[in-house]
Amino acid sequence: MQLLELNIEYRVIFGISVMVLLFAVFLIVFITSQRKKLQYHKELHALHEEQQQHLTQHNVLLEKRVLERTAELQQQKEEAQTSLKELRAAQLQLVQKEKMASLGEITAGIAHEIQNPLNFVNNFSEVNGELLEELERELKSGKKEEAIALAADIKCNLEKIRHHGLRADSIVKGMLEHSRVHSGQKELTEINILVDETLRLSYHGRRAKDKFFNAALETSFDESIGKIEIIPQEIGRVLINLFNNAFYAVAEKKKLQAVGYEAKVLVSTKAVAPLPGEGGVVICVKDNGNGISKKIVDKIFQPFFTTKPTGEGTGLGLSLSYDIIKAHGGELKVETKDGEFAAFLIFLPKH
Repeated sequence: MQLLELNIEYRVIFGISVMVLLFAVFLIVFITSQRKKLQYHKELHALHEEQQQHLTQHNVLLEKRVLERTAELQQQKEEAQTSLKELRAAQLQLVQKEKMASLGEITAGIAHEIQNPLNFVNNFSEVNGELLEELERELKSGKKEEAIALAADIKCNLEKIRHHGLRADSIVKGMLEHSRVHSGQKELTEINILVDETLRLSYHGRRAKDKFFNAALETSFDESIGKIEIIPQEIGRVLINLFNNAFYAVAEKKKLQAVGYEAKVLVSTKAVAPLPGEGGVVICVKDNGNGISKKIVDKIFQPFFTTKPTGEGTGLGLSLSYDIIKAHGGELKVETKDGEFAAFLIFLPKH
């Protein structure tokens, strides 16, 4: 009986000991686990702090680079603005130079054109002076029939003087029209007269620069066109550019093919209907010069592009002409064959 009670006590003590041991083991494992978790969190926090520090340093570096790049871009912007201002100033100077070159061509042509009617006026005035002296003698001698015939001659000469005086007056008015600052308003204009007068002005302007220059001028004007609505000064400038280029082209070819070559410039106008229900006109300026190479034909209307030697062209003539025609609602095209011809076609709506 005592032995049984002792075994029970030992079993109780053993069970308690085992429970205490298991609890101790559990406690040790729990404490160890908590320490590991704490250590992990400390390491994770340290890593986060380190990453945060690296990120802060990286942000500072990026901000510094952004500021430096911003400063560079600002400097480049200021330099670009300065360059743009200089370029615009240069463009304005070149445009003005091109306009003055056109005005110079016109002025030279006008000087030649106005000389012709003035010569007629002077010559017929001298002849009338002689006829009046002869008329006075015939009247004194009583020869009535001879006096009447002389009076008729004088009257005829006065009509011629008046005609050429009006011609000189129209030339001077044309010169003033070209030189004055226009309002930019379109007006009904006899396009055939404008083309013809501008052609002769350009031709005589070329001859004033080069007295050995000569070219056959062939014109074909459609009389059914009548008046069209344009800014005559602007279209006149376009025509001057095209005529000048044509004369330059045939002159250059003449230098290369002096034997058997006849310089020709053909100018024509024709009524067309470029748009449904809207009448228009096409002006063609064709020369038998060297033509335009296929390599550069797509560039000829670009600003500052020129095939002429330095000092002989600004590269703005065709560019300005293209812009003027576009502003009139028309088109400026070129047809050419290298070594044979170049033809510029202006399409203009009638209204």
